Amino acid sequence: MSEQAKIKRRLDVFWGEALVGAYDLLEDGTELFTYDAAYLGSPSSAPISYSLPLRQDPYGKRKLRPFFAGLLPEETQRQRIASFLGIPENDDFAMLEAIGGECAGALSIVPQGAQPQLNGNTAVPCTEGRLVEIIKSLPYRPMMAGEKGLRLSLAGAQSKLPVVLRDGCFYLPENGAPSTHILKPELSEWFAGIVYNEHCCMTLARALGIPAAETRIVEIGNVPCLLVTRYDRAIDGVTGKVRRIHQEDFCQALGRPPEQKYQSDGGPLMRDVVRLMRSGWSTRPAKDILFFVDLVIFNAIIGNADAHGKNYSMLYDGSSRCLAPGYDLVSTVFWPALAAAPAMKIGGSDSINSILSGHWRKFAEETGISASALKSRIKVLCSGTLGQTCETLSLPSECERILETIKPRASKLMETLE
Repeated sequence: MSEQAKIKRRLDVFWGEALVGAYDLLEDGTELFTYDAAYLGSPSSAPISYSLPLRQDPYGKRKLRPFFAGLLPEETQRQRIASFLGIPENDDFAMLEAIGGECAGALSIVPQGAQPQLNGNTAVPCTEGRLVEIIKSLPYRPMMAGEKGLRLSLAGAQSKLPVVLRDGCFYLPENGAPSTHILKPELSEWFAGIVYNEHCCMTLARALGIPAAETRIVEIGNVPCLLVTRYDRAIDGVTGKVRRIHQEDFCQALGRPPEQKYQSDGGPLMRDVVRLMRSGWSTRPAKDILFFVDLVIFNAIIGNADAHGKNYSMLYDGSSRCLAPGYDLVSTVFWPALAAAPAMKIGGSDSINSILSGHWRKFAEETGISASALKSRIKVLCSGTLGQTCETLSLPSECERILETIKPRASKLMETLE
């Protein structure tokens, strides 16, 4: 029997308008990803992942899974989607078949023969009342799983919803239309204030000159929501057409499945991230390495112990491959019950609350950067943090407590360098 006859179901993988390849489920349960022959023959073709170089031979599940599973929601979000759709929780293929139309980055994963939707103008208007209903249902029905016309997927364990924002109105990205923003509502009693926390940290990062996704707070049905502008989308100022820009996180790039996003579980190390950028994969390695160092320092300042391998990404646009703007920047120490062990250790430190000068020296050695330059940069970012207030950052008063948590950390961090 030919290999083609063994195919049980096929998903077509598109990068914008280009058919990149096929993700196949065979009759015997084997999963394969194969680049399309015409795509391989195009002079503009590029791999969808650092971990999946262009080649004619198919990739088996062990090699393809880190990338494709990395497009899907995680933890309880994934469990609830699987339960709602009646599919096995560990079935990546079935999950992407159900919700893979609008993902992070530029890829659309559609049933064989279908075409991806490339124009956000085809999105469907969503009334405020309808949006309120959707927001309230997200804890039980993540990504509106099973809703006719919607196939939405974003990695992460937090409730969120891709939307289109146009002329001040919200639209649902039905039929695979590209979204422009992400709504992250305040829905968890365990993380009260997370919307203000993330908005404060993201705003502070940008104020310090660290590129980070644009955020603002909106209230939907008395529920505070963080509205995040997608940096992996570009909008034509004349036509309004939304263009997807490809990205992948460092777990995907380094071939680690989502369950290995933490260093303690076998996830990426700081030096792995820097080594990849320095290998020639980044088209601006010197700038990107300094940018990554800034993000590491900033996460230490705000006390973000959850900066794991899926919270740093590369952005691919044309011939450019560079570190993506910061995202999911949150002061996890704001909730004392959360673990203080860093998702990626800084110089071997076991706690985000005790990073000493020796740890920074080891971090500099591991990443091949100047220890003196690192020390100077830490002082600049700490000093800049201490000079900020809710007024200077144009933040709501609810963010004051977050700044009161962060500023003493900046002072302490500078003291450890003396």
